[in-house]
Amino acid sequence: MPVSPSMMGVGPWFNKKIVDPLLQILRRGAEPKQLAFSAALGITLGVFPICDALEIGVTVFLCAMAIALLGSLCHSPTVMLANFIATPIELSLVVPFLRFGEIISGGPHFPLTSDALKKVLTGHASQDVLLSIVHALLGWLVAAPFILVILYIIFLPCCKLLVRKFSPVPSSPKKPLHPHVEVKLKVRDV
Repeated sequence: MPVSPSMMGVGPWFNKKIVDPLLQILRRGAEPKQLAFSAALGITLGVFPICDALEIGVTVFLCAMAIALLGSLCHSPTVMLANFIATPIELSLVVPFLRFGEIISGGPHFPLTSDALKKVLTGHASQDVLLSIVHALLGWLVAAPFILVILYIIFLPCCKLLVRKFSPVPSSPKKPLHPHVEVKLKVRDV
């Protein structure tokens, strides 16, 4: 089966953008729990239903805020890598979040037509379109904690395995490389 020229670039791109950064993170000796939480957080924030229209978008801003608020509880490179990985998933989840938000609020069903899309893209959004955005945000807000927990549960065993395989140092700060030696000082009478 012949490979098209456009498909030949996917492998090197995937290695450069996904695999190599992941290996760098693992080789620096991060905690599996921290990595699992950070990856789950990055994907959860990465599927935020407001699509990124700018070079630095909404999801990057959300991840930066989460990193600033959580500090050492999360691993910032992992959060940002997971956010990057979540980008294609983000678009596919806008409609489910919209429908979920409509169900939660009991709001009217927003028809997804080409006219509605044209109004959004041209800046002539009606009140119905703005309400649908609110519904999508509501759907994400309710689903986000569940997404975070489920992804953490899925990622934790994977991260433990990957850290064990690729990390050059023990994965727990509770187990130091060199145990502390107790030193007793002798007091001499003068």
